[in-house]
Amino acid sequence: MSTTNPSIPADVAAHVLNHYGRCGYPAGDWTADLISLIDRADMANRAKLTATFPDYGAAIALAKYDEEGIATLQRIARGEAVAVGSNPNVPF
Repeated sequence: MSTTNPSIPADVAAHVLNHYGRCGYPAGDWTADLISLIDRADMANRAKLTATFPDYGAAIALAKYDEEGIATLQRIARGEAVAVGSNPNVPF
């Protein structure tokens, strides 16, 4: 596993999957708002939010920018061991 990306817990993966309508389960109101903010933020503010909430930032980056991101998040949410490495196609 790469040390440049944080480990993404199963519940975080499930919350992000739910945000994108890909199963998972809903987060609480505050966390759902956080996911929405990271998703909609410009690059500067996304970087600030991701620095504070690295697991959610990494999960959202996977969902938005990685070709296999949704499938990876689904495996994480199911509790399967997944190595999340640095992908040059992910912008942060």
